[in-house]
Amino acid sequence: MTLDIYQRLGIDSGKAAQYSIVLDHLQRDRGRLRAKTTDGIEVRIFLERGKPLQVGEILQSQCGKWVKVMGAQEPVTTARCDDWFTFSRACYHLGNRHVKLQIANAEGEGERWLRITPDHVLEEMLELLGLSLKRETAVFIPESGAYSGGHSHSHAHSHSHSHHHSHAHDQNEHHHH
Repeated sequence: MTLDIYQRLGIDSGKAAQYSIVLDHLQRDRGRLRAKTTDGIEVRIFLERGKPLQVGEILQSQCGKWVKVMGAQEPVTTARCDDWFTFSRACYHLGNRHVKLQIANAEGEGERWLRITPDHVLEEMLELLGLSLKRETAVFIPESGAYSGGHSHSHAHSHSHSHHHSHAHDQNEHHHH
C-alpha cells in the first residue's frame, strides 16, 4: 500500500490520524518527497513548494487516510545566555547570515535559547558574543521567514501601472479600480 498525499488539513486540532511520519527539518521544507510511516507504509507527498510542513500538521491521502507530521530528533546546537541584549545581538548576527534558526517558544517563562544546526564557524561566533553552547539532539523547528505569514509568498505579481485611473474631481464621477 502506498499513500499519495496532495492535501493539507492544517495543524492537529483533535483529528485522530491513522498514520504518522517522522521528518527532519530539511524533509519538512520539501513539497515533494517519499517517506515511510512509523508503521512502514510508503507515503508519497505532492504538495505546493515553498510552504514547509509543520510539526503536528495533518495530511490527507487520496484514499482519505490522515497522516500526522512529526519532527525527527536531529543534531542541533542550543545556545543560551542571561541577558536579552546578548541574545538579541546573536539573533541579529545569525539573521544577517540567513541562518535557519529556532528561537525559544513558550515552553518556559522568559527562556532565552536559540537553536541552529551544528556549524563550528557560527558556534565560535556565538561563543564570542557571550552565549553558552550545548550540542544535543532535538526536534529542530526553524523560524519561518518574516514574510511567509502562513501562506506562500509569490513573486509573480505585477508592478505595472497600466490600469486606468480617472483623476477628474467631478462629484458625479465614480472611481472603479
